[in-house]
Formats: sequence, structure tokens, C-alpha cells
Amino acid sequence: MEYKDYYKILGVERNASQDEIKRAYRKLTRKYHPDVSKEIDAEEKFKELGEAYEVLKDPQKRSAYNHLGNQWQEGQEFRPPPQWDREFEFSGGGFTGLDSGGFSDFFESLFGGNRWRNADFRTQNVRGMDINASLRVSLEDAYHGANRSINLQIPERDQQGNVRMGKRHLNVKIPKGVVPGQRIRLAGIGYSGSANGEPGDLFFSIEFEPHQLYRVDGRDIYLDLPITPWEAALGTRIAVPTLGGKVDLNIPSGSQSGRKLRLQKRGLPGNPPGDQYVVLTIVTPPADSEKAQKIYQEMGEKLKFNPRQLAGIEQ
Repeated sequence: MEYKDYYKILGVERNASQDEIKRAYRKLTRKYHPDVSKEIDAEEKFKELGEAYEVLKDPQKRSAYNHLGNQWQEGQEFRPPPQWDREFEFSGGGFTGLDSGGFSDFFESLFGGNRWRNADFRTQNVRGMDINASLRVSLEDAYHGANRSINLQIPERDQQGNVRMGKRHLNVKIPKGVVPGQRIRLAGIGYSGSANGEPGDLFFSIEFEPHQLYRVDGRDIYLDLPITPWEAALGTRIAVPTLGGKVDLNIPSGSQSGRKLRLQKRGLPGNPPGDQYVVLTIVTPPADSEKAQKIYQEMGEKLKFNPRQLAGIEQ
């Protein structure tokens, strides 16, 4: 059977609050209700929405579903993990919202058997699930390191064992030289464990905010530098920005657009640190006056330069 991504079906993130899940479900069921929808597959989508909501609205079922982690993706064949049926057990009789015939094989493999209903999940000493979230940081913070103050909704378990979403204020340290995809771990800030189980951890996956000047490739930084035709032809010295401050860069004479000049160890810190590459872009002044047009005409007559001939396009 194929793994079903219930979060994707409802169009919400994995860390969505219960209210966000409820709102998404209500919006989509109005769209795909078979009595009003003109979509060809409305009935099938309506059933999928009901199945996804049946799991994600219930903290216990959602916690068990999240235990799958990212090991499976939509469309892949699903096999429950070893000892899955002994790790998560649920109390209570039956499910609401759909009759048993409305569930997929994937749902039934997780929650359909009697083994899910015979024991109380809260009596099992199970470690809480980890939470994965993304954290967008600026290139400047990644270069220098920083501390961020973040308000986040975190699942918490009360004295009765019920899971609810609570607001937490977190101070997150951004390590110097962090790169996209790197994860920052906050121990014990994940889902609460059942009974005496330890809480899970919170992992932030780093993403970079778009920057008006720089592009990033690993730890290397790229900067497009506009220069004039005479600066490219004659050579010059230009102060260029880097994350660590301005640096004087020598532009060799005879430079062409696309030429890359390297500033060693001016990229993101690390072992080894990255470099900064300055990519030259020759910008031609506009011929927006009689004087400018005359200068261009004189250049064409006196320089007799044909770049297409150099490229072998025109013999």
C-alpha cells in the first residue's frame, strides 16, 4: 500500500496548529463536497479529506502518525516500522466522522486493527515525537552568528495526559557559519512523552532569506558587480562589499562580462571557510543624447571592433 501524506492532503504544514487544521478541513470540504462540487474526483477527494482530518484532529493519532517521520513519501510503498503495533496503542471505541468503509488501506494498517484500541496510550512510556520546523535567517546573521527570539506553538501534555498546543517563547542561537539545511537542536522542546516518557526535541532547519546583493552556493558567496566598458578595458580598482565589510578589488584590464574574480576566505565561516566570487557585468551607457551618440559613432569608426568575428559567427 502507498503512504498517504495527510498534511499535504489538507494543505497544511507538519507543525500546523489544531485550529489551522480545522480551518483547512472545513474550507476544502466545502470545495469538494459531492453535492456541490463539479470536480470529477470530488467524492474521492472528500473521502481523503475526512480520513486525513480523522487522524490530524486527534492528538494521539497525530502523534502516532508523526512517528513515521520523513522515512516515507507520498506514492512510496508503506510497511509499518518494526514493533509499530507495540509502540502505539489507543484506547476508545471506533472512530468518528467516517464509517469504516471510508478509510484507505494505509489508514487501516495504522489504526484499523483491534490492537490500537485495547490499551491506553497514556500508560506507555514512549518518548515524545521530535518537531521539525524551518528557520529563515539573514546572510549577515549566518556570517556573524546571532541570537533570535521566537514565539512558537509547541504541543504540551497536561496532568490528565491530554495534548494541547501551548505558546512557548524560545531564544535560539544561530551559530556562526551556519548553512542552508543545517539543523539546530533544542533538546526537550518537542512533543511531550506519554506517561514517564521523555519529551522529543525541536529541530530547526536553516533557510536563508533572499539577499539583494548576494547568492549562496554552499559556503561560497557570489556578487554580480556592474562595471563600465572603460573600466573593463583599462582596468581599475573598486571597493566591493563583502559580508565582513568592503574590500578593494583589482579589475584586470581587458576583462569581459562573466569573468569571476575570487576573494579568498570572504564567504561564510567554516572549516574551511568559503570564498566570495565577484562576477563582472559590463554595463553600456545609454545613447540618450546627441553627444553620447556622437561618441559611440566615433568609437565605431576608430576602433573597428567586431566581437562576432572573434566568436567565429562572422567570417
